[in-house]
Amino acid sequence: MLDLILRGANLADGRKGVDIGVAGGKIAAVEARIDGTAARELDVKGRLVAPPFIDSHFHMDSTLSLGKPRLNESGTLLEGIQLWGELKPHLTVAAIKERARALCHWAIAKGTLAIRSHVDICDDRLLAVDALLEIRQEMAPWIDLQLVAFPQDGYLRYKNSAANLERALAKGVDVIGGIPHFERTMADGAASVRQLCEIAAQRGLMVDMHCDESDDPLSRHIESLAAETQRLGLKGRVTGSHLTSMHSMDNYYVSKLIPLMAEAGVHAVANPLINITLQGRHDTYPKRRGMTRVKELMAAGINVAFGHDCVMDPWYSLGSHDMLEVAQMGLHVGQLTGTAEMRRCFEAVTTNGAKALNLEGYGVEKGCHADLVVLQAEDPIEALRLRPARLFVIRRGAVIAECPKVESKVSIGNQSLTVDFARIY
Repeated sequence: MLDLILRGANLADGRKGVDIGVAGGKIAAVEARIDGTAARELDVKGRLVAPPFIDSHFHMDSTLSLGKPRLNESGTLLEGIQLWGELKPHLTVAAIKERARALCHWAIAKGTLAIRSHVDICDDRLLAVDALLEIRQEMAPWIDLQLVAFPQDGYLRYKNSAANLERALAKGVDVIGGIPHFERTMADGAASVRQLCEIAAQRGLMVDMHCDESDDPLSRHIESLAAETQRLGLKGRVTGSHLTSMHSMDNYYVSKLIPLMAEAGVHAVANPLINITLQGRHDTYPKRRGMTRVKELMAAGINVAFGHDCVMDPWYSLGSHDMLEVAQMGLHVGQLTGTAEMRRCFEAVTTNGAKALNLEGYGVEKGCHADLVVLQAEDPIEALRLRPARLFVIRRGAVIAECPKVESKVSIGNQSLTVDFARIY
Protein backbone atom coordinates (compact mmCIF):
# COMPACT_ATOMS: atom_id res chain seq x y z
CA MET A 1 0.00 0.00 0.00
CA LEU A 2 1.54 3.28 -1.15
CA ASP A 3 0.87 6.61 0.49
CA LEU A 4 0.52 8.51 -2.78
CA ILE A 5 0.47 7.83 -6.51
CA LEU A 6 0.79 10.50 -9.19
CA ARG A 7 -0.72 9.12 -12.40
CA GLY A 8 0.44 10.01 -15.90
CA ALA A 9 3.22 12.47 -15.11
CA ASN A 10 5.50 14.13 -17.64
CA LEU A 11 9.08 14.42 -16.38
CA ALA A 12 11.65 17.09 -17.15
CA ASP A 13 13.94 14.54 -18.83
CA GLY A 14 11.32 13.86 -21.53
CA ARG A 15 9.58 10.80 -20.12
CA LYS A 16 5.81 11.07 -20.49
CA GLY A 17 2.81 9.42 -18.90
CA VAL A 18 4.66 7.73 -16.04
CA ASP A 19 3.35 6.93 -12.58
CA ILE A 20 5.20 8.01 -9.45
CA GLY A 21 4.62 6.02 -6.26
CA VAL A 22 5.43 7.40 -2.82
CA ALA A 23 5.84 5.58 0.50
CA GLY A 24 7.34 6.78 3.78
CA GLY A 25 8.29 10.16 2.39
CA LYS A 26 10.40 8.62 -0.41
CA ILE A 27 9.80 7.88 -4.06
CA ALA A 28 9.12 4.14 -4.14
CA ALA A 29 8.64 3.72 -7.89
CA VAL A 30 8.76 5.59 -11.19
CA GLU A 31 7.16 3.30 -13.75
CA ALA A 32 5.04 3.31 -16.87
CA ARG A 33 2.19 1.92 -14.79
CA ILE A 34 1.97 1.22 -11.08
CA ASP A 35 -0.57 -1.44 -10.23
CA GLY A 36 -2.35 -1.21 -6.93
CA THR A 37 -3.75 1.62 -4.88
CA ALA A 38 -2.63 4.33 -2.52
CA ALA A 39 -4.10 6.35 0.29
CA ARG A 40 -4.30 9.24 -2.21
CA GLU A 41 -4.00 9.41 -5.97
CA LEU A 42 -3.44 12.51 -8.07
CA ASP A 43 -4.37 12.56 -11.76
CA VAL A 44 -1.54 14.61 -13.27
CA LYS A 45 -1.88 13.31 -16.81
CA GLY A 46 0.00 15.49 -19.26
CA ARG A 47 1.39 17.71 -16.49
CA LEU A 48 5.04 18.34 -15.75
CA VAL A 49 6.14 16.84 -12.43
CA ALA A 50 9.54 18.17 -11.38
CA PRO A 51 11.69 18.13 -8.27
CA PRO A 52 11.23 21.34 -6.29
CA PHE A 53 12.75 24.61 -7.35
CA ILE A 54 16.01 25.66 -5.71
CA ASP A 55 16.98 29.24 -4.98
CA SER A 56 20.78 29.04 -4.92
CA HIS A 57 21.42 32.62 -3.81
CA PHE A 58 19.21 34.80 -1.62
CA HIS A 59 19.30 37.38 1.18
CA MET A 60 16.56 36.51 3.62
CA ASP A 61 17.69 38.93 6.32
CA SER A 62 16.90 41.93 4.11
CA THR A 63 13.92 40.58 2.19
CA LEU A 64 10.64 42.54 2.25
CA SER A 65 12.35 45.55 3.86
CA LEU A 66 11.65 47.76 0.84
CA GLY A 67 11.53 51.47 1.68
CA LYS A 68 13.37 51.19 4.98
CA PRO A 69 14.87 53.70 5.52
CA ARG A 70 14.09 54.86 1.94
CA LEU A 71 14.11 53.63 -1.63
CA ASN A 72 17.26 53.05 -3.67
CA GLU A 73 16.80 55.87 -6.17
CA SER A 74 20.05 55.31 -8.07
CA GLY A 75 19.39 51.59 -8.42
CA THR A 76 23.06 50.82 -7.75
CA LEU A 77 24.66 48.10 -5.70
CA LEU A 78 26.55 50.63 -3.60
CA GLU A 79 23.47 52.64 -2.65
CA GLY A 80 21.79 49.39 -1.68
CA ILE A 81 24.72 48.54 0.61
CA GLN A 82 24.53 52.05 2.08
CA LEU A 83 20.79 51.71 2.76
CA TRP A 84 21.26 48.31 4.38
CA GLY A 85 23.98 49.82 6.59
CA GLU A 86 21.55 52.51 7.72
CA LEU A 87 18.84 49.95 8.46
CA LYS A 88 21.03 47.48 10.39
CA PRO A 89 21.07 49.38 13.70
CA HIS A 90 17.27 49.29 13.75
CA LEU A 91 16.86 45.57 13.06
CA THR A 92 15.16 43.28 15.56
CA VAL A 93 15.00 39.51 15.69
CA ALA A 94 11.21 39.64 15.62
CA ALA A 95 11.09 41.84 12.50
CA ILE A 96 13.63 39.73 10.61
CA LYS A 97 11.74 36.54 11.48
CA GLU A 98 8.41 38.00 10.42
CA ARG A 99 9.74 39.00 7.00
CA ALA A 100 11.68 35.76 6.50
CA ARG A 101 8.67 33.65 7.46
CA ALA A 102 6.49 35.48 4.96
CA LEU A 103 9.10 34.94 2.23
CA CYS A 104 9.24 31.22 3.02
CA HIS A 105 5.47 30.99 2.59
CA TRP A 106 5.76 32.72 -0.79
CA ALA A 107 8.51 30.30 -1.79
CA ILE A 108 6.57 27.21 -0.79
CA ALA A 109 3.51 28.34 -2.74
CA LYS A 110 5.74 28.68 -5.83
CA GLY A 111 7.28 25.23 -5.33
CA THR A 112 10.66 26.38 -4.03
CA LEU A 113 11.63 24.03 -1.20
CA ALA A 114 15.34 24.83 -0.79
CA ILE A 115 17.00 28.24 -0.38
CA ARG A 116 20.61 29.19 0.26
CA SER A 117 20.48 32.50 2.08
CA HIS A 118 23.44 34.74 2.82
CA VAL A 119 23.20 36.38 6.24
CA ASP A 120 25.14 39.51 7.14
CA ILE A 121 27.65 38.93 9.97
CA CYS A 122 28.92 42.54 10.08
CA ASP A 123 26.26 43.48 12.62
CA ASP A 124 28.11 42.66 15.84
CA ARG A 125 24.86 41.65 17.52
CA LEU A 126 24.39 38.85 14.95
CA LEU A 127 20.65 39.42 15.18
CA ALA A 128 20.07 38.22 11.63
CA VAL A 129 22.05 35.04 12.30
CA ASP A 130 19.96 34.27 15.38
CA ALA A 131 16.70 35.09 13.60
CA LEU A 132 17.39 32.96 10.53
CA LEU A 133 18.67 30.03 12.57
CA GLU A 134 15.31 30.06 14.33
CA ILE A 135 13.46 30.31 11.00
CA ARG A 136 15.58 27.45 9.62
CA GLN A 137 14.38 25.22 12.44
CA GLU A 138 10.79 26.46 12.34
CA MET A 139 10.41 25.96 8.58
CA ALA A 140 12.38 22.69 8.37
CA PRO A 141 9.26 20.52 7.85
CA TRP A 142 8.51 22.42 4.64
CA ILE A 143 11.69 23.98 3.31
CA ASP A 144 15.47 23.42 3.45
CA LEU A 145 17.29 26.62 4.41
CA GLN A 146 21.08 26.83 4.10
CA LEU A 147 22.76 29.82 5.71
CA VAL A 148 25.96 31.48 4.49
CA ALA A 149 28.04 33.61 6.88
CA PHE A 150 28.36 36.70 4.71
CA PRO A 151 30.69 39.59 5.69
CA GLN A 152 28.72 42.27 3.84
CA ASP A 153 31.20 45.01 4.76
CA GLY A 154 34.25 42.96 3.83
CA TYR A 155 36.06 40.17 5.68
CA LEU A 156 39.26 42.22 6.04
CA ARG A 157 37.70 45.65 5.60
CA TYR A 158 35.43 45.34 8.66
CA LYS A 159 37.44 44.89 11.85
CA ASN A 160 35.13 42.37 13.55
CA SER A 161 34.35 40.12 10.59
CA ALA A 162 36.79 37.37 11.54
CA ALA A 163 35.50 37.14 15.12
CA ASN A 164 31.89 37.35 13.96
CA LEU A 165 32.48 34.56 11.45
CA GLU A 166 33.71 32.28 14.22
CA ARG A 167 30.66 33.15 16.34
CA ALA A 168 28.25 32.55 13.44
CA LEU A 169 29.80 29.17 12.63
CA ALA A 170 29.62 28.17 16.30
CA LYS A 171 25.93 29.01 16.30
CA GLY A 172 25.33 26.65 13.38
CA VAL A 173 25.67 28.59 10.12
CA ASP A 174 26.32 26.14 7.26
CA VAL A 175 28.52 27.84 4.65
CA ILE A 176 31.41 30.33 4.55
CA GLY A 177 30.86 33.44 2.45
CA GLY A 178 32.92 36.38 1.30
CA ILE A 179 32.90 39.52 -0.83
CA PRO A 180 36.46 40.01 -2.12
CA HIS A 181 35.62 42.77 -4.61
CA PHE A 182 34.41 44.97 -1.72
CA GLU A 183 37.75 44.85 0.08
CA ARG A 184 39.90 47.97 -0.05
CA THR A 185 42.40 46.61 -2.58
CA MET A 186 42.70 43.78 -5.06
CA ALA A 187 45.42 42.31 -2.84
CA ASP A 188 43.11 42.35 0.18
CA GLY A 189 40.41 40.71 -1.91
CA ALA A 190 42.75 37.87 -2.86
CA ALA A 191 43.89 37.54 0.75
CA SER A 192 40.30 37.28 1.95
CA VAL A 193 39.61 34.49 -0.53
CA ARG A 194 42.67 32.59 0.66
CA GLN A 195 41.89 32.97 4.36
CA LEU A 196 38.21 32.09 4.05
CA CYS A 197 38.91 29.01 1.90
CA GLU A 198 41.50 27.84 4.44
CA ILE A 199 38.89 28.08 7.21
CA ALA A 200 36.47 26.06 5.07
CA ALA A 201 39.10 23.40 4.41
CA GLN A 202 39.92 23.13 8.11
CA ARG A 203 36.27 22.81 9.11
CA GLY A 204 35.03 20.70 6.18
CA LEU A 205 32.54 23.37 5.11
CA MET A 206 31.25 24.65 1.78
CA VAL A 207 32.13 28.08 0.40
CA ASP A 208 29.89 30.53 -1.47
CA MET A 209 31.42 33.92 -2.25
CA HIS A 210 29.93 37.01 -3.81
CA CYS A 211 32.62 37.27 -6.45
CA ASP A 212 33.30 40.11 -8.87
CA GLU A 213 29.83 41.67 -8.64
CA SER A 214 31.15 44.56 -10.65
CA ASP A 215 31.37 46.03 -14.14
CA ASP A 216 35.15 46.24 -13.71
CA PRO A 217 36.82 43.74 -16.08
CA LEU A 218 39.88 43.78 -13.80
CA SER A 219 37.90 42.35 -10.89
CA ARG A 220 39.20 38.79 -11.18
CA HIS A 221 38.70 37.22 -7.77
CA ILE A 222 37.01 34.18 -9.30
CA GLU A 223 40.51 33.31 -10.55
CA SER A 224 41.76 33.31 -6.95
CA LEU A 225 38.74 31.34 -5.79
CA ALA A 226 39.29 28.65 -8.41
CA ALA A 227 43.01 28.45 -7.59
CA GLU A 228 42.35 28.13 -3.84
CA THR A 229 39.71 25.49 -4.53
CA GLN A 230 42.34 23.39 -6.28
CA ARG A 231 45.10 24.08 -3.77
CA LEU A 232 42.97 23.09 -0.79
CA GLY A 233 41.12 20.17 -2.36
CA LEU A 234 37.70 21.83 -2.15
CA LYS A 235 36.39 20.64 -5.52
CA GLY A 236 32.60 20.47 -5.57
CA ARG A 237 32.25 22.48 -2.35
CA VAL A 238 32.87 26.00 -3.71
CA THR A 239 30.52 28.41 -5.44
CA GLY A 240 31.26 31.73 -7.09
CA SER A 241 28.13 33.88 -7.12
CA HIS A 242 27.33 36.77 -9.47
CA LEU A 243 30.62 36.83 -11.48
CA THR A 244 29.27 39.83 -13.37
CA SER A 245 32.69 41.26 -14.21
CA MET A 246 32.98 38.42 -16.73
CA HIS A 247 30.53 40.25 -19.00
CA SER A 248 33.14 43.01 -19.37
CA MET A 249 36.31 40.91 -19.62
CA ASP A 250 38.11 40.46 -22.90
CA ASN A 251 37.65 37.14 -24.62
CA TYR A 252 41.30 36.15 -24.40
CA TYR A 253 41.35 36.30 -20.62
CA VAL A 254 38.02 34.50 -20.37
CA SER A 255 39.39 31.75 -22.63
CA LYS A 256 41.91 31.04 -19.84
CA LEU A 257 39.56 31.66 -16.90
CA ILE A 258 36.71 29.34 -17.81
CA PRO A 259 38.93 26.25 -18.18
CA LEU A 260 40.48 27.07 -14.78
CA MET A 261 37.01 27.18 -13.24
CA ALA A 262 36.01 23.94 -14.93
CA GLU A 263 39.19 22.18 -13.77
CA ALA A 264 38.62 23.37 -10.20
CA GLY A 265 35.00 22.17 -10.21
CA VAL A 266 33.68 25.53 -9.02
CA HIS A 267 29.91 26.04 -9.19
CA ALA A 268 28.68 29.31 -10.69
CA VAL A 269 25.51 31.11 -9.63
CA ALA A 270 24.04 33.91 -11.72
CA ASN A 271 21.24 36.12 -10.41
CA PRO A 272 19.56 37.31 -13.61
CA LEU A 273 16.91 39.63 -12.16
CA ILE A 274 19.36 41.51 -9.99
CA ASN A 275 22.41 41.37 -12.28
CA ILE A 276 20.50 42.92 -15.18
CA THR A 277 19.10 45.59 -12.82
CA LEU A 278 22.17 46.66 -10.82
CA GLN A 279 24.95 46.34 -13.39
CA GLY A 280 25.77 48.74 -16.19
CA ARG A 281 24.49 51.72 -14.19
CA HIS A 282 27.51 53.83 -15.17
CA ASP A 283 27.06 53.09 -18.87
CA THR A 284 25.37 55.42 -21.33
CA TYR A 285 25.08 53.51 -24.62
CA PRO A 286 25.79 50.81 -25.53
CA LYS A 287 24.77 49.40 -22.13
CA ARG A 288 26.23 46.15 -20.87
CA ARG A 289 23.80 43.36 -19.99
CA GLY A 290 25.32 42.68 -16.58
CA MET A 291 24.79 38.94 -16.24
CA THR A 292 27.81 36.66 -16.35
CA ARG A 293 28.63 34.48 -19.36
CA VAL A 294 26.08 31.77 -18.62
CA LYS A 295 26.09 30.28 -22.11
CA GLU A 296 29.86 29.87 -22.19
CA LEU A 297 30.06 28.54 -18.62
CA MET A 298 27.41 25.93 -19.37
CA ALA A 299 29.12 24.96 -22.62
CA ALA A 300 32.34 24.34 -20.65
CA GLY A 301 30.56 21.85 -18.40
CA ILE A 302 30.52 24.14 -15.35
CA ASN A 303 27.51 23.66 -13.10
CA VAL A 304 25.52 26.90 -13.42
CA ALA A 305 22.59 27.63 -11.13
CA PHE A 306 20.35 30.68 -10.82
CA GLY A 307 19.34 32.60 -7.72
CA HIS A 308 16.63 35.16 -7.01
CA ASP A 309 19.04 37.15 -4.78
CA CYS A 310 16.57 39.80 -3.58
CA VAL A 311 12.85 40.40 -3.16
CA MET A 312 11.60 43.89 -2.24
CA ASP A 313 14.71 45.09 -0.41
CA PRO A 314 17.32 47.88 -0.74
CA TRP A 315 18.69 46.34 -3.95
CA TYR A 316 15.51 45.26 -5.77
CA SER A 317 12.02 46.73 -5.51
CA LEU A 318 10.15 43.88 -7.19
CA GLY A 319 9.87 40.09 -7.05
CA SER A 320 7.48 37.39 -5.88
CA HIS A 321 10.08 34.66 -5.34
CA ASP A 322 9.09 32.77 -8.47
CA MET A 323 12.14 30.86 -9.68
CA LEU A 324 10.58 30.47 -13.12
CA GLU A 325 10.69 34.26 -13.45
CA VAL A 326 14.39 34.06 -12.63
CA ALA A 327 14.97 31.33 -15.22
CA GLN A 328 12.96 33.21 -17.82
CA MET A 329 15.05 36.35 -17.30
CA GLY A 330 18.25 34.31 -17.51
CA LEU A 331 17.05 32.80 -20.78
CA HIS A 332 16.35 36.20 -22.29
CA VAL A 333 19.46 38.01 -21.07
CA GLY A 334 21.76 35.15 -22.00
CA GLN A 335 20.02 34.61 -25.35
CA LEU A 336 19.64 30.96 -24.39
CA THR A 337 16.91 30.25 -26.93
CA GLY A 338 18.03 26.91 -28.34
CA THR A 339 15.89 23.98 -27.26
CA ALA A 340 18.66 22.40 -25.18
CA GLU A 341 19.62 25.80 -23.77
CA MET A 342 16.07 26.51 -22.61
CA ARG A 343 15.98 23.19 -20.82
CA ARG A 344 19.29 24.06 -19.16
CA CYS A 345 17.65 27.23 -17.82
CA PHE A 346 15.02 25.05 -16.17
CA GLU A 347 17.82 22.91 -14.74
CA ALA A 348 19.48 26.08 -13.41
CA VAL A 349 16.58 26.51 -10.97
CA THR A 350 16.22 22.80 -10.19
CA THR A 351 18.91 20.11 -10.51
CA ASN A 352 21.90 22.44 -10.90
CA GLY A 353 20.93 24.29 -7.75
CA ALA A 354 20.69 21.00 -5.88
CA LYS A 355 24.27 20.20 -6.98
CA ALA A 356 25.56 23.58 -5.82
CA LEU A 357 23.89 23.15 -2.43
CA ASN A 358 25.03 19.50 -2.19
CA LEU A 359 21.47 18.40 -1.44
CA GLU A 360 20.97 14.70 -0.82
CA GLY A 361 18.01 12.69 -2.06
CA TYR A 362 17.00 15.25 -4.68
CA GLY A 363 15.31 14.18 -7.93
CA VAL A 364 12.51 12.15 -9.42
CA GLU A 365 13.97 8.66 -9.11
CA LYS A 366 13.36 5.72 -6.83
CA GLY A 367 14.88 6.37 -3.41
CA CYS A 368 14.81 10.17 -3.67
CA HIS A 369 12.85 12.30 -1.23
CA ALA A 370 9.24 12.62 -2.36
CA ASP A 371 9.59 16.38 -2.86
CA LEU A 372 7.76 17.27 -6.05
CA VAL A 373 6.05 20.11 -7.89
CA VAL A 374 3.19 19.55 -10.34
CA LEU A 375 3.00 22.39 -12.85
CA GLN A 376 0.19 23.28 -15.18
CA ALA A 377 2.47 22.85 -18.15
CA GLU A 378 3.50 19.92 -20.30
CA ASP A 379 7.26 20.33 -20.32
CA PRO A 380 10.05 22.60 -19.04
CA ILE A 381 9.94 24.93 -22.05
CA GLU A 382 6.22 25.52 -21.66
CA ALA A 383 6.81 26.09 -17.95
CA LEU A 384 9.38 28.78 -18.78
CA ARG A 385 7.04 30.39 -21.28
CA LEU A 386 3.99 30.49 -19.03
CA ARG A 387 5.31 30.51 -15.45
CA PRO A 388 2.22 28.42 -14.75
CA ALA A 389 0.26 27.55 -11.64
CA ARG A 390 1.80 25.08 -9.23
CA LEU A 391 -1.08 22.64 -9.02
CA PHE A 392 0.48 20.65 -6.19
CA VAL A 393 3.57 21.17 -4.06
CA ILE A 394 4.60 17.98 -2.29
CA ARG A 395 7.06 17.65 0.59
CA ARG A 396 8.13 14.21 1.79
CA GLY A 397 5.05 12.73 0.16
CA ALA A 398 2.51 15.15 1.68
CA VAL A 399 0.71 17.84 -0.33
CA ILE A 400 1.60 21.14 1.36
CA ALA A 401 0.19 23.57 -1.22
CA GLU A 402 -2.20 23.33 -4.14
CA CYS A 403 -3.92 25.50 -6.70
CA PRO A 404 -7.19 24.77 -8.57
CA LYS A 405 -6.69 23.70 -12.18
CA VAL A 406 -8.38 26.12 -14.58
CA GLU A 407 -7.10 26.38 -18.11
CA SER A 408 -7.84 27.85 -21.50
CA LYS A 409 -6.59 26.27 -24.72
CA VAL A 410 -6.20 27.58 -28.25
CA SER A 411 -5.56 25.48 -31.36
CA ILE A 412 -2.90 26.65 -33.80
CA GLY A 413 -2.58 24.27 -36.72
CA ASN A 414 -2.16 20.83 -35.24
CA GLN A 415 -0.99 22.17 -31.86
CA SER A 416 -3.08 22.82 -28.77
CA LEU A 417 -1.47 25.51 -26.64
CA THR A 418 -2.23 26.56 -23.09
CA VAL A 419 -2.59 30.33 -23.12
CA ASP A 420 -4.29 31.39 -19.91
CA PHE A 421 -5.28 30.12 -16.50
CA ALA A 422 -8.27 32.40 -15.92
CA ARG A 423 -11.77 31.10 -16.52
CA ILE A 424 -13.16 32.94 -19.55
CA TYR A 425 -16.88 33.69 -19.70
